[in-house]
Amino acid sequence: MHDENFQRSVVLLVEHNENGSLGFVMNRQLKVKINEVVDGLPEFNAPVFVGGPVERSTLHFVHRLGDQLDGSHQIAEDLYWAGDFSKLKELILLGEAEPQDILFFVGYSGWGPGQLDTELERKSWIVAPENSSFVFQKDYTDLWREVLQGMGDKYRIISNYPVDPRMN
Repeated sequence: MHDENFQRSVVLLVEHNENGSLGFVMNRQLKVKINEVVDGLPEFNAPVFVGGPVERSTLHFVHRLGDQLDGSHQIAEDLYWAGDFSKLKELILLGEAEPQDILFFVGYSGWGPGQLDTELERKSWIVAPENSSFVFQKDYTDLWREVLQGMGDKYRIISNYPVDPRMN
């Protein structure tokens, strides 16, 4: 991808249907804490990311809280998207939610109907198998490389390719 929003990005796709697609970039972590973004929260060390170039004034989250949050959408085993934000704030305030179980995203990545399918047909994206172990970890700096290396030899070579091959 030549688009700087997506170059060497790992996108967690949470919705893909005839109405379009929605996901969050997982390897563009911000140097802020969620309590600096949302008023009324105590210090809470859950990561905050730039989720994508669309509506950067919105806040989204994925989590492992499941049924504790009404309105959550299960996207994989032990992985949920969205839910009742007031309840999430309450769980954080009561100490019943752990930072390692929630990721926050400012903005999102979105595609109109058929747009992502077209980009996939043009091989603009590499699709990795579902692996929720990449979602919750301590360091996201080398996530793009880690995901590719986990896909075998062909992708391991790509993972070591320089951003600008002329600088090799």
